[in-house]
Amino acid sequence: MKYLSILTKIHTNKLKILNDPVYGLISIPNSLIFDIIEHPYFQRLRRVTQMGLSNLVYPGANHTRFHHAIGCMYLMQKAIRVLRSKNVGISDEESKATCIAILLHDIGHGAFSHALEHSIVSGISHEEISLKFMRALNVEFNGKLDLAIEIFEGKYHKKFLCQLISSQLDIDRLDYLKRDSFYTGVAEGNISSERIITMMNVVDGELVIEQKGIYSVEKFIIARRLMYWQVYLHKTGLVAENILVNLLKRAKELASKGVELFASKALTYFLYNEINDENFSDDTLETFARLDDYDVLLAIKEWISHDDYVLSSLSKMIIHRNLLKIELQEKPFTESYQNKIKAKFKEELNLSDSELEYFVFSSHIRNQAYNTEKPIIIYTKKGKLKDLAKASDQLNVQVLTKQVNKYYMCYPKM
Repeated sequence: MKYLSILTKIHTNKLKILNDPVYGLISIPNSLIFDIIEHPYFQRLRRVTQMGLSNLVYPGANHTRFHHAIGCMYLMQKAIRVLRSKNVGISDEESKATCIAILLHDIGHGAFSHALEHSIVSGISHEEISLKFMRALNVEFNGKLDLAIEIFEGKYHKKFLCQLISSQLDIDRLDYLKRDSFYTGVAEGNISSERIITMMNVVDGELVIEQKGIYSVEKFIIARRLMYWQVYLHKTGLVAENILVNLLKRAKELASKGVELFASKALTYFLYNEINDENFSDDTLETFARLDDYDVLLAIKEWISHDDYVLSSLSKMIIHRNLLKIELQEKPFTESYQNKIKAKFKEELNLSDSELEYFVFSSHIRNQAYNTEKPIIIYTKKGKLKDLAKASDQLNVQVLTKQVNKYYMCYPKM
C-alpha cells in the first residue's frame, strides 16, 4: 500500500481543468501553478468571501477569493495569447510568472476581505501581506517565484506586464466586475472582459487599447461606477461592514483589558496581540494563514451571549441581520444634528460616550470611476496615443473623472 501511494502521487495529473460558472472550462497551465493552487496558503481563499457582507443585500454574493483568483489566471492566459498574436515579446518564463503574480495578487486578504483589512492587523495592507505570502512560497518553491514577485511589485522592465497586474484596466478589475455582477445579479456590471482583452496591445512598452475597443472600455468605466454605488457601496452593505469593524474593535478593546473571549486559536492571537508591519513575523504569517471567515463567524455567534452589552448587541445585529439605520446624503451632517442623535440614544440606551461611538457614528464614502492621473491609453487608427477621456466622444467619461463624495450617519432603529 505504501508503494502504491507513492506511485499514485508520482502520476498525479497536474494539468487539471476547472469548471467556472462565469467563463466555463479553465485549464491549469503547468505543474508549478497546480502546486501553488494546492498549497494551504492558497486553499485558504476558499474560506474568504470575495464581497464581505454583501450577501446581506445580494443573497447570491457568496463567491470567494478563490473563485476570483482562478478567474484572473484564466483572463491572464488569454491576455498573453492575444499579445503574443500581435508580436509582443513574452517568453514562457514571463508568461508563467505573470500568471502566478495575478493568481496570488489577493492571497493576503484577511477574513471578510476588505471589511477587516485594518482591524485584524494595523498599518499593513493586504497587498503587503500578499507579498509576504509570495516570498514565503518562493522559499518553499526554491526561488521559482522570483520573476512573479518582481512583476507583482511593478519593478520588472517590461512595464506592460506590471500593468496587467495593477492599473486602471488590469486583469483584476476585468474579472471582479464581471464575476461580482454574475453572483449579485446586478446586470449593470456585466462588462465584456474578453472583448477588452482582445483589443489589448503594447506600444512603447506600455499597455494600450486599440481604438475599435473604445466602446467596450467606456462601458467598463460606466459599469465600474454603477457597481460601486449599487453594490460595493450599497448603504446596507456599508452599515453591515461598519458594524463588523466596530465589533472586532470592541473585541480587541475587551481583550486588551484581559476579558476572556471565545475565539479560535488564530483569532485569539490577533485579538490579544497588537500586530503591525514591524512585528509581522513568519510565525504571524503562519497564524494569519489559518484565519478565515469561519473563525470570525463562529466567534460572533458565541459573542451573542457575552456579558458585554456592546459586543453582544453588535453580534446580534450581524447574525440576525438586524442592522443599524443609515442615512446617506450629499452634504456632511451638521454638528447639531449629530449631537441631537447622540444625546437621544445615549439616554435611551444608557451608554457611556465611548460605548455610544459603537452605535452612533458618521463618515463618508467616495467614488471616482476614472482617474486621469493613471490613464487608460487608446491607440488610434492613425497610430496616436490618447487618454481615454480625450479619445472618447462620450461626455460620460469626462464626468466620471470627478470624485463624488457622499456622507452617511448610522444609529439604532429605536
